[in-house]
Amino acid sequence: MDNPSAYANTSKPHNRGLAFLKSNLREYGMLISLVVIMVFFQVMTHGTLFQPLNLTNLILQNSYIIIMALGMLLVIVSGHIDLSVGSVCGFIGAVAAVLMVDYHVHFVPASIICLLLGGFIGAAQGYWVAFYKIPSFIVTLAGMLIFKGLALAVLQGQSVGPFPDAFQLLSTGFIPDPFEGETLRVTSLVVGLLMAAGLLYAKVRARAERARHGMDNEPYGIFISKNLVFTAMIAAFSYLLSSYKGLPNVLIVMLALMVVYDFVTTKTTIGRRVYALGGNEKAARLSGIKTERLTFYTFINMGFLAALAGLVFAARLNTATPKAGLGFELDVIAACFIGGASASGGVGRVLGAVIGAFIMGVMNNGISIMGIGIDYQQVIKGLVLLAAVCVDVYNKNK
Repeated sequence: MDNPSAYANTSKPHNRGLAFLKSNLREYGMLISLVVIMVFFQVMTHGTLFQPLNLTNLILQNSYIIIMALGMLLVIVSGHIDLSVGSVCGFIGAVAAVLMVDYHVHFVPASIICLLLGGFIGAAQGYWVAFYKIPSFIVTLAGMLIFKGLALAVLQGQSVGPFPDAFQLLSTGFIPDPFEGETLRVTSLVVGLLMAAGLLYAKVRARAERARHGMDNEPYGIFISKNLVFTAMIAAFSYLLSSYKGLPNVLIVMLALMVVYDFVTTKTTIGRRVYALGGNEKAARLSGIKTERLTFYTFINMGFLAALAGLVFAARLNTATPKAGLGFELDVIAACFIGGASASGGVGRVLGAVIGAFIMGVMNNGISIMGIGIDYQQVIKGLVLLAAVCVDVYNKNK
């Protein structure tokens, strides 16, 4: 992430901080953009955006987008694209509905079957991309049409529901509160504060590790300011959510996935190889990386996460509809690009994809509260996506 040569030789702390921010404009620009957008819509909606009920809805409405964005990030970083995720999401929801509602299969084995099916779908598409070198755009475009049609066939053109109550808790449930707080969910607040403290501890420890190995760190003032702001935001949002119904179950699932994928992409060999693959496939192959197998794995992972998102969306909607998942792929891809992923591959971060998803989500939510129609919502989303890609191309050419 860091570019030490851009600021390591500056003598004054102030100049060093400016040089660091300039060399990491992609990451910090996203954070600043998210904060500015949230403040803007908080003002324009007269305080509605940060209401506990609206914050909860914001998380629930964007949970499946964020889950799929984690998988799409790896696909994009590896130099490919997946246009079928929305259709796969809807198809898996349809299969789950038929299993649970029509055939009365318990939600646990039914969910496992759906997740395995999603992985198989990803493997089927990844096989053609990885081993037959068919462009991923073509393969997944075909997949988008195929699974959209299969969803219609499975549901026979009708909505199927409702789902069992226990399954709905995946998306609509909240962390239980043994203290039974009436105005404040104590358990959720404690969990949120522990997460904030854990994040701060992890960042401090990572900085100490870098210093111990003689690696350059971001300026101390920026490090303290950034992490204190992050910690305060997590604590504040935890309090707001705890004052309503508490932390949603799906939020815990999202956070767990974010931690796992951030670790995989930054701390493991396979994560570094994915970035190498997207940066220069020929060089990666010559260095001994089995690029075909790696591409195959990224699509399996994408299929699995699309299936999980399909279960989450179906549980939230409490029914499976033939139109479920329509257009999801656009929001997922947009989240990755807005979050800093490069269209040419090799660049992108988990936190960036999540921030990109929340930027899209906050914009959708804020625009809806302001009463702006769906027509202009689409125009604004398109312009934001175009601007994000233009910034990426400008930085790359520069």
